[in-house]
Amino acid sequence: MDWNQLLSTKRTGQSTHHRHHDRTQFQRDYDRLIFSSPFRRMQDKTQVFPLPGSVFVHNRLTHSLEVASVGRSLGNNIAKFLLERYGEKLPLASELGSVVAAACLAHDMGNPPFGHSGEKAISDFFKYGKGQQLKELVDVPEVWNDFTNFEGNANALRVLTHKFTGRRSGGFALTYTTVASIVKYPYASGHKELKKYGFFQSEKEIYHDIATELGIKELRPGVFARHPLVYLVEAADDICYQIMDIEDAHKLGILTTQETRNLLLAFYDSMSEKAELDRIQQVFHEVTDTNEQIAYLRAGVIGKLVNACSDIYIKHHDKILNGEFRGSLVDHLDEPLNSALHHCDKVANEKIYRHPSVVEVEIAGFKILGTLLDEFIQAVLNPEHYYSGLLLPFIPEQYRVSDRSPIHLRIQTVIDFVSGMTDVYALDLFQKIQGTRLGGVKININ
Repeated sequence: MDWNQLLSTKRTGQSTHHRHHDRTQFQRDYDRLIFSSPFRRMQDKTQVFPLPGSVFVHNRLTHSLEVASVGRSLGNNIAKFLLERYGEKLPLASELGSVVAAACLAHDMGNPPFGHSGEKAISDFFKYGKGQQLKELVDVPEVWNDFTNFEGNANALRVLTHKFTGRRSGGFALTYTTVASIVKYPYASGHKELKKYGFFQSEKEIYHDIATELGIKELRPGVFARHPLVYLVEAADDICYQIMDIEDAHKLGILTTQETRNLLLAFYDSMSEKAELDRIQQVFHEVTDTNEQIAYLRAGVIGKLVNACSDIYIKHHDKILNGEFRGSLVDHLDEPLNSALHHCDKVANEKIYRHPSVVEVEIAGFKILGTLLDEFIQAVLNPEHYYSGLLLPFIPEQYRVSDRSPIHLRIQTVIDFVSGMTDVYALDLFQKIQGTRLGGVKININ
């Protein structure tokens, strides 16, 4: 692959390149995303813990902003390397920080309400729930596979590129490079040996056009190499969710201060980094607020991981560019970073993701999303029914298609509608449909 081809200002839905503007094309991508409604809605979507009560924890929006910050640092580090290597032969290299930051903003925009369990809830509705009966009506097996294995990653590409009703061609009309940089799994569903996938059947042609334009290597029919910047977006996400979940768990009292300190101090080598560890202890003597102590440690750990991942990328640059690199950047971390990050992951799985407050969100998400999918799919498939006529006005214009459209397209529009909801809106609509809330009044039906 060739960096000059991989860094393109061509936009989805547009046939020409717009090169003259006060902002660079990739900065325009960033601004376009951050001012968009789907991005704002992420402030009311669960990251891991329930949305804030007395303690403010991360939601999808704050997570994405932090990932973008880390991604920009990674991009800038690699930009410096590329400029030293290629110089004037690669004029857009200086823009890598902006590209990666924009892609990081967008990477979670396809995630449904109620955290990662929302993806599972949608899949299980079609695989095991009432949605099973729809299989006979969907005459495209590959599309049914998209429904039964719903992927937030693939949905992000759809949100960014699909022409929804009444909207412009190309969706957000982002640069091809920014769009390609979020596709961690550059192939459609249906490859049995590959667990995840990066785009639905509905966006298959769009991604293939992007891959052709950017010269992304096709490893075998329908399976592409990653765009090289995907590794930086992935690393930024890996760094942030691992470390920030630990900090949130500390704020909520799920992890003690000592447990959290030990987890983060493990990223430092006790021999070679003794001076740095002594300086950290000195800061702890001066700063007695435990949340501030953990925040200080967290900042240092993220800095170490950014530098380490940058070094790994540079070391393996040629393999990455040739589509031959395997795994993620964090998979290649040296000690003690590798063991420390794995220990954080182990603690998160044992103590954080199984905590009652997290599991309660998952349970609620399954019930709420399953009910909404069932009600609205029945409505779009039976628009002549009186009850359907009551429900259909809730679906925004952008998610509506003709009653004569193929059944799988009508089902897809409901998935678009439900996956785009915030947690609070999904809960409110669920309660109204269930008859437990009327206007602003909660009804006790016992």
